[in-house]
Amino acid sequence: MADIHPLRAWRYDLSQVGDLSDVTAPPYDVIDPDQQDALYKKHPCNVIRLILNREEPGDESPDERYRRAARFLRHWQSEGVLKQDREEAFYVYHQEFEWEGTRFVRRGFLGRLRLEEFGEGSVFPHEQTLSGPKADRLALTKACRMNLSPIFGLYPDPQRAAQEALEAATQGQTPVVATDDLGVIHRLWAVTDHAVVSRVREILHDRAIFIADGHHRYETALNYRNWLKSQGLCSDEAHPANFVLMMFVGMSDPGLAILPTHRLVSGLSDLSIDELAAALQSHFELERVGEGESGARQAWDLIQAGGGQRVFGFGTAADDQWLVAELQDEGVMERLAPEQSPEWRSLGVAVLHKLVIEHLLPERFSGAEPKCRYVHLLEEVVSALKQPTCQLACLVAPATIEHVRRIATGLEKMPPKSTYFYPKLLSGLVFNPLE
Repeated sequence: MADIHPLRAWRYDLSQVGDLSDVTAPPYDVIDPDQQDALYKKHPCNVIRLILNREEPGDESPDERYRRAARFLRHWQSEGVLKQDREEAFYVYHQEFEWEGTRFVRRGFLGRLRLEEFGEGSVFPHEQTLSGPKADRLALTKACRMNLSPIFGLYPDPQRAAQEALEAATQGQTPVVATDDLGVIHRLWAVTDHAVVSRVREILHDRAIFIADGHHRYETALNYRNWLKSQGLCSDEAHPANFVLMMFVGMSDPGLAILPTHRLVSGLSDLSIDELAAALQSHFELERVGEGESGARQAWDLIQAGGGQRVFGFGTAADDQWLVAELQDEGVMERLAPEQSPEWRSLGVAVLHKLVIEHLLPERFSGAEPKCRYVHLLEEVVSALKQPTCQLACLVAPATIEHVRRIATGLEKMPPKSTYFYPKLLSGLVFNPLE
């Protein structure tokens, strides 16, 4: 059962820093060096100095950047740049954004979730994690003793009872607002009403929590808690390190969407659409749909029109042609991935990788070593096909919320880049102390 608590957050004092937009940042793992540099220049107290402190000339070791981040944090606390709220609260968090011409508002709230080992409670992952990012985040957590960025969690709430209770409590309040570099508007309200907080905790008490984004941070929180326990520093179940900062969004929220992650494939010869069709025809029903941008849009329209996980769009750079492929051979995925569940094998990204990229392409094109990079917008796909580094573009439908629920509940991990939740949660709105 999910044990969710309010928190006394540390937050930026806007009378000191000015515009909240100037001191917040995307999650560390989507920030490239150019954006890191831009955020450093944007404001001397931008959260980038905490979540992704850069190496400086004269550093004695790579670990110095973690210690420097901690020094920034303590200095900002002592100088009042960051202040701790007087009361515990849940923090209602709205994100207003546009995607492909449609406006959305995703609604959720920030709170603390009691940590559970995967497979032992009500918290379910759906992605694989890597040791490098977890070691990096653990070193930062040990230095700062603070959750600097929230994890993104989903919970079933068909009636949206928890969120509506919180929304009612924000009426008449003025939110703090930040706008990020992508134009997403982020709004935050603190809800301290004890009756509302208790009601929300009660509603979510018997719900499962599915991690949408932030798997490395969740496992880091587990590792930090376990490290403290090994040092004899976390024997009390109420210790703050037993909890982690999380954004909770109901699975029925109208603004919640999983967006597509298309594949751009390199490592192939300059294959034509005819050669590609020959490689696919034994397992797929094929339809030519045109060329260039119009062909790409026709292919994507057919996928969106109800093709679901069985239908794919393929574009070849050599002749700028597009075809749509619908899987016909139901048994092939069982033969290729017998250890996986039927739900996993039915995923579009699983079919694309297991059958097409790992099996059919290398089988047909001797010496091929396909490698993928990932984009989300159709215009990015069309542009990539004009570059020499991309020989094949693959349009694939996103996994659904129901896929996430079923596969995660079965304790399986989805293939890489199966889900893309947009927009990302801002870092710097709320900090959760771990001591």
